[in-house]
Amino acid sequence: MTELPKLADYPAHDYDKLRYSDMDTQGHVNNAVFTTLLETGRTSLLNHPTINAWNHSQYAYVIARLEVDYRAELRWPGLVHVGTGVKSIGKSSIVLAQALFMDDVCVVTAQSVMVQVGKTSHRPEPLTEDTRAILAGLMFKGA
Repeated sequence: MTELPKLADYPAHDYDKLRYSDMDTQGHVNNAVFTTLLETGRTSLLNHPTINAWNHSQYAYVIARLEVDYRAELRWPGLVHVGTGVKSIGKSSIVLAQALFMDDVCVVTAQSVMVQVGKTSHRPEPLTEDTRAILAGLMFKGA
């Protein structure tokens, strides 16, 4: 079995508080909630203070793919920490590596593809060199 990542492997961190309503009839957090928790991490990275070179008035970032590997249950109550980092950089897309942690236990690993699109064209637009440089500084440090 591959060693699970640690929160410190990710350059961007955020968290969400679990709600009672997040539980399903089996008493654990519903799997659909995990994708919302991952969204917190993606939006946190995309709005990271160092990403000032990204022209948010000209571009938007849309999710094109999401892969989720469930590693352990989540149970209410508690805080879930989200780690997010850049795994690779394409022409107009980035692959993000993410994980969810509760009490330092990795409960989910995930990978998502985000595509930069023009706000008026709604079509993929190439990443600028400035954006690529910023993304290179937010790389995932895990395996």
